[in-house]
Amino acid sequence: MERLSIQENEVLPLDGVAAGVVGLHILFVNVFGIAASEGGWVLVDCGLPHSAFYVKNWVASNFNGQPPVAIVLTHGHFDHVGGCAELASEWHVPVYAHKLEFPFLTGKEKYPSPDPGVGGGLMSRLSPMYPRGPVDISEHLRPLHEDGSVPSLPGWRWIHTPGHTAGHVSLFREEDRLLLVGDAFCTANQQSALSMTRQTPELAGPPAYYTPDWVGAKASVEKLAALHPLVLAPGHGQPMAGDDIPEKLELLARDFELIAMPEHGKYVDAAREELEPGVHREKPAA
Repeated sequence: MERLSIQENEVLPLDGVAAGVVGLHILFVNVFGIAASEGGWVLVDCGLPHSAFYVKNWVASNFNGQPPVAIVLTHGHFDHVGGCAELASEWHVPVYAHKLEFPFLTGKEKYPSPDPGVGGGLMSRLSPMYPRGPVDISEHLRPLHEDGSVPSLPGWRWIHTPGHTAGHVSLFREEDRLLLVGDAFCTANQQSALSMTRQTPELAGPPAYYTPDWVGAKASVEKLAALHPLVLAPGHGQPMAGDDIPEKLELLARDFELIAMPEHGKYVDAAREELEPGVHREKPAA
């Protein structure tokens, strides 16, 4: 894939996401900074390749240039881990991820191939060119704690939300019911680059072109809906907040096949057979 061109006007702060939480929107993906115990902070995800420069500028503005005490990855796709190696090496900080993501973060395995056949716009059509790894950040990598706690973030817990990737996690703070979603679902339609920049925030499924396990993805949305979050900070799309969020997320979970899943795709068709046994669907004409 050619080097992504990131313009300064495509890097926007996400201020005041929630108490102690700010974010940075880089082209089409978000990273977040969370105030940690004893005055430090934790970075969640690292953005696209070649975006470390923008992350460091954001850190200078929001954290007085102080490096985070740790980095937590929701998963290892290229748009979430792109700046990780540079940032972790410069800052000398540990990087935490679910152990099922380790093969993709230690140079051993590539992610499953994307599915441009899910339809939609430019993002889907370009997906065969997206980097699938593996990357190797073994020097910095640590497994997330088995007890669900998040390093340096008391009051937070990580939740295993597979489907988009095997080791995907989301982060939840019970105190104000704040959910950092990762890519378990989005608040913008990931099929279209235009919709991600202009669309009024609304709940949508995970990025379809890069989701190989739709049965797992549905179960993960059901798991997150059961938390009844009031604030959403997604990997893609704008943060959302309000008393109506639980109802909207419950609707996404209940009607996942209709709202979130493409009509067809190489990973979609078998999942629909499992989720909707006996439903006949005509394949589109070639």
